Amino acid sequence: MRFLGVPVGGIHGLPPWRVAWNLTKLALGWLVALLAGLRERPAALFATGGYASVPVALAAWTLRVPILVYLPDLEPGWAVRFIARLATRVAVTVEEAAVHFPPLHPPRKRGGKRGGKVVVTGYPVRAKFGAVDPSEARASMGLAADEPVLLVMGGSTGAQGINRPFCRMLAQVLELAQVVHVTGEIDWSWVQAQREALPEALKVRYHIYDYVHEMEKAFAVADLAICRAGASILGELPFFGLPAVLVPYPHAWRYQRVNADWLAERGAAVRLDEERLDEELLPTLRRLLAERETRAAMAERMQVLARPDAAVCLARELLALAKGDCR
Repeated sequence: MRFLGVPVGGIHGLPPWRVAWNLTKLALGWLVALLAGLRERPAALFATGGYASVPVALAAWTLRVPILVYLPDLEPGWAVRFIARLATRVAVTVEEAAVHFPPLHPPRKRGGKRGGKVVVTGYPVRAKFGAVDPSEARASMGLAADEPVLLVMGGSTGAQGINRPFCRMLAQVLELAQVVHVTGEIDWSWVQAQREALPEALKVRYHIYDYVHEMEKAFAVADLAICRAGASILGELPFFGLPAVLVPYPHAWRYQRVNADWLAERGAAVRLDEERLDEELLPTLRRLLAERETRAAMAERMQVLARPDAAVCLARELLALAKGDCR
């Protein structure tokens, strides 16, 4: 497998002079991708949005290469909307997202649930997610088997908007549950200092990591999660039937808020806004960790949303395009 860098640049929300320069970069990126396409002769293109995918999609369309574009979130950004106009197929995570795309082709029965040009595949998760044993995972992470586990995470780099308010109520939360906290590299050192300041009885209940390579274990051991609301939660949380307190990243346009609301409206999660965590997070955790029946109901509603065959559905669609089955 080879990597090819393509010149690109964003245009949304930038000053006019920067937009003009980035349009030039996008044109150059199209030319680079076009020459690569002429050389490699791809059978199909798989794109997931973002401005970096636009010149490649344009080159594929120029060469009449069939395109499968996948929308992980519930709402498309401008790049996915644009590529969808060029694409042969549009894959979406949930059925509600299909309304953003016109049905340009008749439905087919094979594959995921289809509405014309759009196929509902679900969000793909790694195959090894299905191979983890929760009891073994708890033992390997040093967690007691008979007490609830709260998973706190903010992505690979962490989320100060979650980490800081959470640590301000750390002692109270540790009275309620064991905690697995994925801090991210940026916050690791000061969160470690917070742990060291705890009484020994609470310290042993607080398990912190700057990064977790086997995230499936953290998901499998948890009874409740606090996390952002990026697209991956639409696949990972349902797969594990893990109820969650979702804190949308406030600077990510509205994508995360829409994702969080979709799960909250189905009774699988609770959405809290970042600016109100100091007032609302602890009471919410007290309620959810104390009410086992409430958590169980949320977990069941989350599990219903799972699409464990999502990766297979996406692969099937892409292979169909590569073989020329573009009906």
